[in-house]
Amino acid sequence: MSNQQAVEKMTDIIARFFDYSGKVLPDDITKKLEELCDAETGELAKSIYETMFKNHELAKELNRPSCQDTGAIQFFVKCGTKFPLIGELETLLSEAVIRATKRAPLRHNSVEIFDEYNTGLNVGKDIPRVFWEIVPDCDACEIDTYMVVGGCTLPGRAMVLMPGAGYDGVVNFVLDIMTSYGPNACPPLLVGIGVGTSIEVAALQSKKALMRPLGNIIRMRGQKSSKDFLRTALIKSVSDPSA
Repeated sequence: MSNQQAVEKMTDIIARFFDYSGKVLPDDITKKLEELCDAETGELAKSIYETMFKNHELAKELNRPSCQDTGAIQFFVKCGTKFPLIGELETLLSEAVIRATKRAPLRHNSVEIFDEYNTGLNVGKDIPRVFWEIVPDCDACEIDTYMVVGGCTLPGRAMVLMPGAGYDGVVNFVLDIMTSYGPNACPPLLVGIGVGTSIEVAALQSKKALMRPLGNIIRMRGQKSSKDFLRTALIKSVSDPSA
């Protein structure tokens, strides 16, 4: 297979997957929604979950995005230095977004901020945004796709805590954002939390946290490291802020 053929094949696969991911939820998310629905006792809450399930069922049946806001596109790329198409990745990812926009179709959300116009293709300045992680002496490539919509990113916040704030400072900050801005987000909420050496690192880690399977996070709660102590405290507090 020539380089041009390989680029075309990868572009088509990513475009088709991106189209699909806007219409079908991951299995771990669907399973968690079912668990939450079964645990609910309120009639209104039950009806809201049933509406969600019906919406996702119709999205697959009618081959349409499950939400009208399909967001601005982001890719999280973990790529080996020996991956044969590493030099073409950013270009082919943009082309894949253009194809998915027409095929799905996806809402046109790429706006040139200062020029004040919509490109109509979901590509533009920093869209799609590609976050790279380069792996030495490796020929593999992993790509996570993410649709950044207003309803899920509206309550996103980052800050630098005082040195003495400790783990309690992290928990209190998360709860403050959850209770003040969380109600403005589209439910149900999947909370990504990042802790790092700078505000930029923490924000990026919070996005990566959203890519982890839900079951994987839950299984790790039994570990006893400082990181897992913090994780357990956060999960408990976010699940029941009154506790």
